[in-house]
Amino acid sequence: MTPNSPRIAVVLPCYNEEHAIEQTIAGFRAALPHAEIYVYDNNSSDRTSEVAAAAGAIVRFETLRGKGNVVRRMFADVDADFYVMADGDATYDASASPQMVERACRDRLDMVVGCRKSEEQAAYRSGHRFGNHLLTSILSSFFGRSFSDILSGYRVFSRRFAKSFPAFSAGFEIETEISVHALRMRMPVGEVDTPYFIRPEGSSSKLSTYRDGLIILSTILNLVRLERPLFFFGVIGGLLALASTILAIPLFVTYMETGLVPRFPTAILSAALMILAFLVAFTGLILDTVVRGRREAMRMHYLSLPFLQPLADGAAPAGS
Repeated sequence: MTPNSPRIAVVLPCYNEEHAIEQTIAGFRAALPHAEIYVYDNNSSDRTSEVAAAAGAIVRFETLRGKGNVVRRMFADVDADFYVMADGDATYDASASPQMVERACRDRLDMVVGCRKSEEQAAYRSGHRFGNHLLTSILSSFFGRSFSDILSGYRVFSRRFAKSFPAFSAGFEIETEISVHALRMRMPVGEVDTPYFIRPEGSSSKLSTYRDGLIILSTILNLVRLERPLFFFGVIGGLLALASTILAIPLFVTYMETGLVPRFPTAILSAALMILAFLVAFTGLILDTVVRGRREAMRMHYLSLPFLQPLADGAAPAGS
């Protein structure tokens, strides 16, 4: 490794992966021989940490259960120029990581997503494919653009992404939050197609198709509320105004014909709904101003971080 080479950290969140973690570490050690490999054990009940340590990884622990909690801890604790994040289940192609890092470095990208490609149904089940495609389409409809695989756990991050990402999610919805953060901050990002393999024997998926799918969908809607409040509350206000108008039309027709308003409760309800519609719409307008200010502050913090951290005079990069 030359003195100007970027420092690379491979970060692997793990929960009960004793059957796959050694193979995962070996793959990344061969692909990125100068990188530091970190395994974050998320309260495993098996020998994940012992196997990882024996394989030469730096083992750390996060007691709060959930992948989002682990990612938040990894980004806070580990210092590097590029972070290669993958699952510890040996399903991602470690040999693709040099290409992903080279792409991020060459094009100065803050994130490169490894888009999963697999012909094996057992590796990438049809239900997961459909759910991923559906959630990706929903995300694109709300935020204007998206990624081919928003749920991929195989990504390369720049230092300024890792150190400026707030990471509020607790579980598997963390990938969705990462994707939305990159889109709303208009960060330079890219994608690389990577093979996706079947798990080694003895390893089992921790992802629940329906439960985690609903959680991810809920996360998308919540992020729309937080990141696009004018749109979110504008839609609610529009629906309330539409309901008020529908109730008011027969009242207006009766008034034009007879000069009377015989159904006062309906008239009061219609007026109340219209007032509520305006209040909700103004709430969205106010929150949109707040979000813009918050996003500007996040952007300024993001820009204050160097893409590559300068080395001290005479210092060698980590992993050299």
